[in-house]
Amino acid sequence: MNKKQADVPDLLQIEGGLNSGTSREVSQQTGVPEAHVYGVGSFFDLLTDTDKKVRVCTGLSCRMAGADQVLQAMEDAGLPAMGCSCLAACDRPPAVLRDRDVLPAVSVEDVVRSDGDWTRLLPEIVSSDNLGHVGPEVDDPDTMAINLLGQADWSGKAFGKAAKMRPEEIIEEIETSGLQGRGGAGFSASFKWNAVCSEKETVRYVVLNGDESEPGTFKDREILMRRPDRVIEGLAIAAYTIGARDVYLYLRGEFAFPKAVMAKAVAEFESHNIFPDIRFHMHSGQGAYICGEETALLEALEGKRGMPRLRPPYPTEYGLWGKPTLIHNVETIACVPSIILRGGDWFRNLGRTEAGSKVYCISGHVERPGVYELPLGVTLDELVEEAGGYIGAPKAFSPGGASSGFLPAKYRDQPLDFKTMDGLGSLLGSAGVVVLNDTVDMKWSVSQQLRFFHDESCGQCAPCRIGTRYLHEALENRICNREQDDKPHLQHTEDVAWQMGEGSICGLGQIAALPLTSAQKFFPEEFDE
Repeated sequence: MNKKQADVPDLLQIEGGLNSGTSREVSQQTGVPEAHVYGVGSFFDLLTDTDKKVRVCTGLSCRMAGADQVLQAMEDAGLPAMGCSCLAACDRPPAVLRDRDVLPAVSVEDVVRSDGDWTRLLPEIVSSDNLGHVGPEVDDPDTMAINLLGQADWSGKAFGKAAKMRPEEIIEEIETSGLQGRGGAGFSASFKWNAVCSEKETVRYVVLNGDESEPGTFKDREILMRRPDRVIEGLAIAAYTIGARDVYLYLRGEFAFPKAVMAKAVAEFESHNIFPDIRFHMHSGQGAYICGEETALLEALEGKRGMPRLRPPYPTEYGLWGKPTLIHNVETIACVPSIILRGGDWFRNLGRTEAGSKVYCISGHVERPGVYELPLGVTLDELVEEAGGYIGAPKAFSPGGASSGFLPAKYRDQPLDFKTMDGLGSLLGSAGVVVLNDTVDMKWSVSQQLRFFHDESCGQCAPCRIGTRYLHEALENRICNREQDDKPHLQHTEDVAWQMGEGSICGLGQIAALPLTSAQKFFPEEFDE
């Protein structure tokens, strides 16, 4: 994959996406075959349907807050609108994407005021001037690893300390800290760093996974906008440790403002010559949930369709452009500067049941949806207390976004950590907690999550491509009482889920059935009606 091919998605964005003749024009500019240009462009949502300038989030939190009514009002007003997957603004629903700007809390009245002109739709965007709620207020900033409420620090103090340490000493501190990946898998961070350092190839890369697209999750958005200094310095420390000169920041295409903040942060550090031997490269995704999977992200960075790779080899061995690559989530890398400054033991002791503090997102039926940095292992009741309390009687919750399925409210006193959630048959994942009260129908809630996975499956492997469609159609048939012999049936759920779990290439297919299987387990009466 050469540089011209890698530039194809960005050139398509400049040209406005796949308008008539665009693929041919980009092919002529780059020398990349037109079929390849069209294949890449048609894979990404933001490069297709170019006549749709407004997109309404149809994630679970937004639909519970009236997204369907907002979309209908737009269609009635003649706005060029359509539904879309989660916009990482679940704390201020319903969210709308106007071109590349995320608009929070759009109402039917806002649509009426636009008078059919999509450019006039609610000028307020999610920016540093109107960020969502962050808490709790803390008296001692040293009790938090990221400290979302702190002021940006451009001194490079943590990097300066790391530069005086040997790489193996830095990795030892990361190992002592017990830092786990905060993007979903909870994988040991130090293991990744060690794996890259053990490779003979000397050309290595660091990649930031900022493709936050999990329904219910919006913590990375807040970290990028509030503490860009922690993210950049963490990336620099990682690059120094593994011997990389180039760092790539992959941010989802809907993160226009976070990307601007990060670019400004890079420029701020460069003006102080803090990281003279490290080059930072910004890259915007173009709308594909699957690119949150690290190998799919690498494919997209290389200018290809964002489809997961078969593993092994793993990115630590064969990553970006075939070189050893260290990939980390935004929250994970933002913890690194504090670990270096205060030590691994300090970070480990911040947690209650597992190491570190954790940035939890919470949305749905709570008084103050937002992000809350708390000790890893707090309970749902404690998290909701910080968020102002429940709205109505709690019925169920997703502890880690759509991927984690649903748990009944009786587990609200259990620690929200990786091991406990796994033991309950769920996932902490990215800690995108969504609370549902007793007014919500579980079949309807499951249907929203299944639709998401069906829409976002990349289609590469049959178990995921067919399985996500089968489960969604089977549930819709049950909801609409259409279970004839020639329709998908829910009695095959267990078999389909097993095939998806065993045969899918990546995590999307392996967990896509969990919203349905978990709801059937804990709320069987709602599926037997």
